[in-house]
Amino acid sequence: MKMSTVWSIIGAIIAIIIAWWVVNVAFSIAWFLVKAIIAVIVAAAIFGLIKASLKSKDKQRS
Repeated sequence: MKMSTVWSIIGAIIAIIIAWWVVNVAFSIAWFLVKAIIAVIVAAAIFGLIKASLKSKDKQRS
């Protein structure tokens, strides 16, 4: 086997390892963003429910 073939195989393995790491980081960031967006939507819905329930209690008092 030629030395250039060995280096080509080593380069391909290193490229796969780096690509795997980059994809892993990208998916971690994407999943974090998706969770953050869902959390904001749920928080807004809960805030709206709390605000609505407080308004109805104020109407009942008067």
